[in-house]
Amino acid sequence: MHTKPFRDRHGRGLRGPFLPMAAPRHRSRREAFDVAVLEAYSPIQHSYPEQLENLDLAVDTVPRMRLRADMTVLPDEIIADGPIPLGRVIPAGIDSAGRPTRARLVVFRMPVEQRATTIREREELLTTILTALVAQYLNLDPQDIDPRFQW
Repeated sequence: MHTKPFRDRHGRGLRGPFLPMAAPRHRSRREAFDVAVLEAYSPIQHSYPEQLENLDLAVDTVPRMRLRADMTVLPDEIIADGPIPLGRVIPAGIDSAGRPTRARLVVFRMPVEQRATTIREREELLTTILTALVAQYLNLDPQDIDPRFQW
């Protein structure tokens, strides 16, 4: 008796992933963006290790903030391109259960990806956003963190 391989549809062979799981190209767009954020944040974190040790870094798909449509000036803790938030500093505080929370930098993936057409542009935009967010958190001028900073 001859047994067929698992999922050998129409005699074309076994089905499986096109690339091995360990290959860099196997990452989803979300995972690739997360890696790009970490790579852009790494030089800043190494420059200010003590000041940033209690700071978390997060990526959110879209901004989830209640902003009024008539707002022409966004709060200082929000880094934006016009009316569209690209990142935000969330200060340390107390959650609804009464536990202390750590300060957090949040980068919004979809607005950043829509503004960057190439990987190089995305890297530059992420570096700019993270520099501005860290400067806001540390109460510094962004050019103190990165002399090449331009917004």
